[in-house]
Amino acid sequence: MTDGDDAGGSYRGLFGAFPYAFRRSDSLLFRSYVVVGGVAALLLTVLFALALVTLFGATAGARFSVARAFFFLVGLAAVGPTVTPVLLVARSHRRGSSRRDGYDAALAAAGYLFLASLYLGAVTAAPPSLRSPATGPVVAALYDLPSIAALAFPVAGSALIWAAHRLRR
Repeated sequence: MTDGDDAGGSYRGLFGAFPYAFRRSDSLLFRSYVVVGGVAALLLTVLFALALVTLFGATAGARFSVARAFFFLVGLAAVGPTVTPVLLVARSHRRGSSRRDGYDAALAAAGYLFLASLYLGAVTAAPPSLRSPATGPVVAALYDLPSIAALAFPVAGSALIWAAHRLRR
């Protein structure tokens, strides 16, 4: 048996981890997150790639643009934690690591909360010209927050993924 091979098959890299984790997990919540998180990661990647192309066009004359580098990092900060629960569960199953009951489900729940935190951050950071009228007290409260507060939501969501991994393994 080579590294990464087992009775359930192996995976190679990011793209193989998704079907592997889906097959190996008994948690329906986690299996749903593999699908939803995979689609969300793909959509986020396409969104940030298209936005980066637009940014390249707007800053074509610049040899180096801090905005380009920052935008790339923001994209990684959105996509990375989205795929992290799947990668952690796939690695855990591949290695046969001992983990507490509910590890897969806890990471799935944390992944879903991270996706919700991205939405909350996007609503908070939206410029006033792109905001629709507040439809409820939660949206109104998010609009009242300063734009920089939008960072707190994904940071907290990422911390939840880390905490779920540390507490349930």
